[in-house]
Amino acid sequence: MGKTISGFSKLSKSEKIDWIVDTYFSNTTDAKQVLKQYWHTDGKLQQLHDEFIENTISNYYLPLGVAPNFLINGKMHTIPMAIEESSVVAAASKSAKFWLDRGGFKAEVISTKKVGQVHFMFHGEFDVLERFFNTVTSKLIEDAKSLTENMEKRGGGILDIELRNKTEDLKGYYQLHASFETLNAMGANFINSCLEQFATTFKREALNFEGFSDEERHIEIVMSILSNYVPECLVKVEVSCPVEDLTENKNISAQEFANKFVQAIKIAEVEPFRAVTHNKGIMNGIDAVVLATGNDFRAVEAGVHAYASRNGRYSSLSHAEINDDVFRFWMEIPLALGTVGGLTGLHPLVKLSLELLHKPSAKELMQIVAVAGLAQNFAALRSLITTGIQQGHMKMHLMNILNQFEANDAEKLTLTEHFKTNTVTHVAVVAALNKLRK
Repeated sequence: MGKTISGFSKLSKSEKIDWIVDTYFSNTTDAKQVLKQYWHTDGKLQQLHDEFIENTISNYYLPLGVAPNFLINGKMHTIPMAIEESSVVAAASKSAKFWLDRGGFKAEVISTKKVGQVHFMFHGEFDVLERFFNTVTSKLIEDAKSLTENMEKRGGGILDIELRNKTEDLKGYYQLHASFETLNAMGANFINSCLEQFATTFKREALNFEGFSDEERHIEIVMSILSNYVPECLVKVEVSCPVEDLTENKNISAQEFANKFVQAIKIAEVEPFRAVTHNKGIMNGIDAVVLATGNDFRAVEAGVHAYASRNGRYSSLSHAEINDDVFRFWMEIPLALGTVGGLTGLHPLVKLSLELLHKPSAKELMQIVAVAGLAQNFAALRSLITTGIQQGHMKMHLMNILNQFEANDAEKLTLTEHFKTNTVTHVAVVAALNKLRK
């Protein structure tokens, strides 16, 4: 049974752990051992990790793998992927190798515009508010100069500020809708700081605007925050080849493979139950690279799934067609990423991952991440329309089952060989392991 505690954040790391294990665990020795075995032996490195977040008690490890052989815009890449799900890295690698011999992946950044909003309430006449906004816009930008100066020197900054009337959705609700260019930074802190300054200036200047009545001049600022929906921060990726070059599977013709692939995409375009799983597969590739490069995968997920619903119904992010006997598979998605700031300069493995990717700019990273998603989607669909998804997935999951039952190296070797020609299921693996042990 849990209990409340006051001043937990002020306890030392050891005191926090003592309280947790004494309160929640029957075997305090084992619990402490598990937590401590994931600490870094390098005290300086451990302190760095402890200071990433609050109330740190241990490190939570995910495997960091690599998927080689990605040809993107004529340049070779080995892509780092941090993920726990069996078969993701293998599937991405297989797709990379497949398309390497067919011209590779083409990627293009369409736009890098990001968005933030000041949400406020106003209960006067809109035309008066609009007149005030037109007089104060230059002041909003001027007051934010101390924040934007360095970004502007690098070619970024505030792109635009609009007044948006949202009173049809909510009585008295308006926005300052601002767009930004943040270059190689994801830009969350920069954008939020600018928005808060806009809000301060907007509210202050309203008090002195002669066009407002006494009631109107007291504008209520509700909040100022960036949006993780970035429909104009877009990257497009695609692959294509003659239909006759499409398949390596002897059980299905190239034309049948192409037709079934396009049909599978069309199903994901019209059926939300399928689209969610379809897009989740894309995000397997995207999230793994976003995480490995120290970016915010929760923000990316939220923005991407909102984009998938932009036409009023949740739909596939990827598309495919056959035109003049040429197969084309493509995707256009929003990705707000950074290669400077945040963890990119702090986490040693993030720095290593970015160096592995040739120290990309934010635009280059957008392309690489999107390619990983498209590759993952191709691999999943290829399995689904040929062998079925479980054959490959369960073979990759075999080691997890063997580790669950503490198989030794000899048992793993024997059973890995056995299941090269036998179907992997949890029941089958347990039965084979028990038979081997007898």
